[in-house]
Amino acid sequence: MDASTWFTTPVIGDMAPTQAIIKLREIGEFELAEKLERAELNPVRSGESGKWWWPFSKQHPWASTSHAFGYIHPIPKNDPQPILALESVDPDHSLQHARIKITLNQLRAAHYPGRGIHHILLHTNAQNQIADRIEPLHFSATYRVQEGERVGIHGYPIFIGLNVGPEGIVLKCRTINVLNERDEALLRFMESDTFKAGLQILTTAQPALALCSETLLGLARAIESRNRNVAVQDIELGLGFRPFPMSGCLAEGIYLAVQIPENSQVAWEWDEWIYLPAKGKIVKRTDHNQLIPYNYLAFGISRYEAERQGTSSRSHIVVHGGI
Repeated sequence: MDASTWFTTPVIGDMAPTQAIIKLREIGEFELAEKLERAELNPVRSGESGKWWWPFSKQHPWASTSHAFGYIHPIPKNDPQPILALESVDPDHSLQHARIKITLNQLRAAHYPGRGIHHILLHTNAQNQIADRIEPLHFSATYRVQEGERVGIHGYPIFIGLNVGPEGIVLKCRTINVLNERDEALLRFMESDTFKAGLQILTTAQPALALCSETLLGLARAIESRNRNVAVQDIELGLGFRPFPMSGCLAEGIYLAVQIPENSQVAWEWDEWIYLPAKGKIVKRTDHNQLIPYNYLAFGISRYEAERQGTSSRSHIVVHGGI
């Protein structure tokens, strides 16, 4: 990832042993810090991308840097919906050079570092492609969620009217667990109605939007670097129009990113899970009381309504979420 348009510090699962031990103690995970310290002295390879110093990802999935990606078709029915592997998605070529809306549909904090209620900062990035220019866009939102539960949202707007290029889009996101009390005032500001409106994007260049994006990235970086705050998930999802192995295609629907340790993904099967529209939950196919036991994000992608209806929104610049 380009350091100039993204974060320069690693998520906790990608930290060096000494750095991870310090961060674990900052956030109150003293027992795990001691275990990691002992593991550093007596290294035993765990199979997690060769990280001999991080043998605890199965017990603490937030320690993993890997994700499994799934997809749900946008079928307006209450019947249980299957979840497909990302590689099984067919591209929707009508979205090429079109405008789309990206929403956050679910965020589940099955296991996050720390205890009790988590205050999570979600920072997202996408590229807006207009004419011969590419604008990097950034947006931040904050959510409070109890350990083991989902955030009470559905279809939270992030990017509205994003212009898709000929090769598709790249969506990046990072979750930051905020424990520093001094950041509470800033996070409350990010919970305002202004931010809840999402980032409105036009079909022409928007200098104010670029400034807003730079400011939001700077704020997110500053918050992440503070004592007791820690990045947990980092995702980069490329969605194009040519179906290749180990790649994803762009279509309308829901895209899932589940934080699963790499050594557990061998046994992971999307066929074993379904989405229940009537309850808004992802559950085990054979046991509707069993939820996915990992952290996950669900992003919705749909055609921008103004374009679907054949209207235009070029008359003025609206920057929701500006500073």
